[in-house]
Amino acid sequence: LGRGALPFSLLGCLALLLLPPPRAAAEFSPSLDSDFTFTLPAGRRECFYQPMRKEASLELEYQVLDGAGLDVDFHLMSPKGETLVFDQRKSDGVHTVETEDGDYMFCFDNTFSTISEKVIFFELILDNMGEEGEKDQEEWKKFVTGTDLLDMKLEDILESINSVKARLSKSVQIQTLLRAFEARDRNIQESNFDRVNFWSMVNLGVMVVVSAVQVYMLKSLFEDKRKSRT
Repeated sequence: LGRGALPFSLLGCLALLLLPPPRAAAEFSPSLDSDFTFTLPAGRRECFYQPMRKEASLELEYQVLDGAGLDVDFHLMSPKGETLVFDQRKSDGVHTVETEDGDYMFCFDNTFSTISEKVIFFELILDNMGEEGEKDQEEWKKFVTGTDLLDMKLEDILESINSVKARLSKSVQIQTLLRAFEARDRNIQESNFDRVNFWSMVNLGVMVVVSAVQVYMLKSLFEDKRKSRT
């Protein structure tokens, strides 16, 4: 390329980057599964909001990973302000509700604790949240016409891809939960390790003190306390 053609080629590459992606690149909507880990201080309450559609599904799973007692209060409320779920001082829970239009609120309450903070993990799984999947399937069906002679139709390919995607999403979900269980077990083991070390040092100190007292008492028994006369 000559020197004059170089700026035009750069402008062409920039234009390609700014153009919207092709239609085939938007066939699959982004995952609607999400997880979050946060620290809830003592005497505090944290609330989160999730907008939902009608006839959708909201599945929420939470675990207390660290903190004294490994417990927390959990509230799930509908857009109308009705209490759907209330868990009092539990370490984990799984809840699924059929939703309507509006913002759902779920809260984690640690106001009953005045000293210990809690580390909480929760995961949201949202189903039937939009019409993008149905529109994509309708677009795929436009290309199915005239493919009866093929061994595998585009519908079969789409079904297989969706099955693989669902299985991968389930695998990611299970791995995330296993990591949460592992983190909670590790925190419990570290807490037990510190507790064992503390009481071991206390027992060692008591044994040293008792040994010193015994030596002093035995020594005092064999001392001649009578005064010698000259």
